[in-house]
Amino acid sequence: MNHRAVLMYAEIGCFVLCVSGWILVCSTMPTEYWTYSEVQSLVLTSSHYYSNLWKDCISDSTGVTDCKGFPSLLALQTHIHLCRSLIIISIILGFFGGVLALVGMKCTKLGGSETVNARITLSAGINYLLSGLSAVFSYSWYGNKVISAFMDPNYKAKKFELGAALFVGWGGSALLITAGLIYCIITGKEICQTSSKTEETSYCEPSSIYTHPPSSGPERDEEHEYKSSRVKTAYV
Repeated sequence: MNHRAVLMYAEIGCFVLCVSGWILVCSTMPTEYWTYSEVQSLVLTSSHYYSNLWKDCISDSTGVTDCKGFPSLLALQTHIHLCRSLIIISIILGFFGGVLALVGMKCTKLGGSETVNARITLSAGINYLLSGLSAVFSYSWYGNKVISAFMDPNYKAKKFELGAALFVGWGGSALLITAGLIYCIITGKEICQTSSKTEETSYCEPSSIYTHPPSSGPERDEEHEYKSSRVKTAYV
């Protein structure tokens, strides 16, 4: 298996990981269990409180569920606004990363030359890496807020725990960051090798210097006769 085939299979593997991570990040947007709390109200009845970035919900053991969206956009806490923005940015970057990866991968042959394909794939890797970093920062900040409130003994409101959406989001972010970093490494190395080979080729090529060929014909004969006459004059 040659070097190009190894790079092609590595790009395909990274693309599969990135798409899987992007799908996991997208799935956390509609998921309601970002946080949850369970309260035992009666012996046979318990209430479940859970919420995400968009609404708060409550359900009981009888199967009755009631959800209420956040009433005011401007009255939301700062970390809710920031998490929403970062998750949306992560999804957009992951989408464009997928488009660039499909164009630049060696197996698709859509980008053009090898150097152009490598640069497009490097752009895809950077998009995936930024997408994963945006998502992991959002989930980590949201989780830190939940843990801080849960561990604070002076916090008198209802305390929540980490929901399943955060763990799914962390897993998707890890896939995006890992595969995007591998994308950047293999394509960056390929671009450097291609650039160095191009420089060596241009350096080793002989310069086109125009040299006048030795004169011949009538002009050479005249020059020879002139030199001979000077020699004869000198002897005389």
